Amino acid sequence: MTPRALSKGASLDFPDPILKSIITLDIAKDSPIDERSPKNHQFNAFVDQVSSPVRREIASRSSLGMKTPNNNDQTDVESGRLEKEREKATRSKRGLSLHNKAFLSGLAYCFSSCGMILVNKYVLSSYDFNAGISLMLYQNFVSVVIVSILSYLGVITTEPFTWRLIKVWLPVNIIFVGMLVTSMFSLKYINVAMVTVLKNVTNVITAVGEMYLFNKHHDNRVWAALFLMIISAISGGFTDLTFHAIGYTWQFINCFLTASYSLTLRRVMDTAKQVTKSGDLNEFSMVMLNNSLSLPLGILLMFVFNEVEYLSQTPLLRLPTFWLVMTLSGFLGLAISFTSMWFLHQTGATTYSLVGSLNKIPLSVAGILLFHVPTSLENSASIFFGLLAGVMFARAKMR
Repeated sequence: MTPRALSKGASLDFPDPILKSIITLDIAKDSPIDERSPKNHQFNAFVDQVSSPVRREIASRSSLGMKTPNNNDQTDVESGRLEKEREKATRSKRGLSLHNKAFLSGLAYCFSSCGMILVNKYVLSSYDFNAGISLMLYQNFVSVVIVSILSYLGVITTEPFTWRLIKVWLPVNIIFVGMLVTSMFSLKYINVAMVTVLKNVTNVITAVGEMYLFNKHHDNRVWAALFLMIISAISGGFTDLTFHAIGYTWQFINCFLTASYSLTLRRVMDTAKQVTKSGDLNEFSMVMLNNSLSLPLGILLMFVFNEVEYLSQTPLLRLPTFWLVMTLSGFLGLAISFTSMWFLHQTGATTYSLVGSLNKIPLSVAGILLFHVPTSLENSASIFFGLLAGVMFARAKMR
């Protein structure tokens, strides 16, 4: 078939009508008809007007098809965005969960430590209970029973006792018992606010001991905070309206024993790990060791300080409410051990020490208000000054 025949109206069989029209019009436009005639000029113009939009439509469709990504690419992009959003949400939830655990553990530690001191003060002062060693012994007995039950149920793991382990741990346990007993004796005569201020002396003794025993050097900020602690303790004693010489003596002995306990515990822990069966000594095992070994030593001290005769005569042991408060103090004593380990695990040693220093402020205020302690402006200023020095010391140790 010649081009002229095609130009005069012949058609090709194409399945696509658009493509058929384009080819037909192109053939008609490119045919060798005399283009100088008016009819041919009109026909060519008509062809251009008709074919150009069709071509543009085809080109437009093809360009859109080339530029538009396929469904797989869109799916990959969307899945990548969703995955990033999920990771972001997971990180935010994880950070919020960690923050909540740290807050809850810190709050539990503050409540248990404050509650322990206030309950002990209530038993010794409000009930006028003159057997501090017996109170310490009962609290440790409650702790041993609870830890034994948890270990039997498999909730926690404790190291089995051996004679080698007991011989290694016994010296530090003697200091531990002395620390608890002297704390009971001092709390009997001194108000809670002054006890918290005088406990800062422990930091001074510990810092000096670290310098001589472990060759640890402290910067000027630490020594400045320690100096402020000493000044606050001296000024607090002079302005204390309820000053009691025996109570202050027991408290200073308690500071010395507390510092000795923290200094010797490091070396004893390293030695004790070597004689255990597992080669490790967790916090629960140390709680069990301290409280279990304190029982026979506490019974011996009860006879030395003649508390057995007092217990046989006091009517307090026949009061159910007194036993309830005593048992509560035992639970609080164990709660301090658990919450302190929980809080230390969730945060760190620096945050733990700082919160412990800040915790003394509400404790002092609660002690003054609950027990109606007579105070003066000078004594209140000394207490606040001492508490501020404790916070400064914790901040300096963090650096």
